[in-house]
Amino acid sequence: MAKLTIEGKGTFDVDEGKRLVVALRECGGDVSHRCGGHARCTTCRVEFVSGEPGRITRAEREKLNEAGLAGQARLSCQCLVEGDMSLTVLMPVAEQDWDDPGTPPEAEITPEPQWIEIPEV
Repeated sequence: MAKLTIEGKGTFDVDEGKRLVVALRECGGDVSHRCGGHARCTTCRVEFVSGEPGRITRAEREKLNEAGLAGQARLSCQCLVEGDMSLTVLMPVAEQDWDDPGTPPEAEITPEPQWIEIPEV
């Protein structure tokens, strides 16, 4: 089990290997996911305080670069819980003018992840 700390919500026990967007939903993290967790919209973005994963999917890297968010945020739909994490949800549903957070994401990362190691700085 890993500890997932969500700013303003608390700390929760989460199974390692779980898709982060799913863990956030289950823990009441108020995360948006308008594209259903397919790395197409960036509404599920988070900022890590600690515990940021050391790898990124090709789809996430491309979407963050396209949106000008590389190095500023990560997409929770493209991350796995890989140990203790502390983060801030950057587009909580409560702050948006939407009826719902979006289509529920699948348990597995979509599209099929092509992992890229993030070089340490």
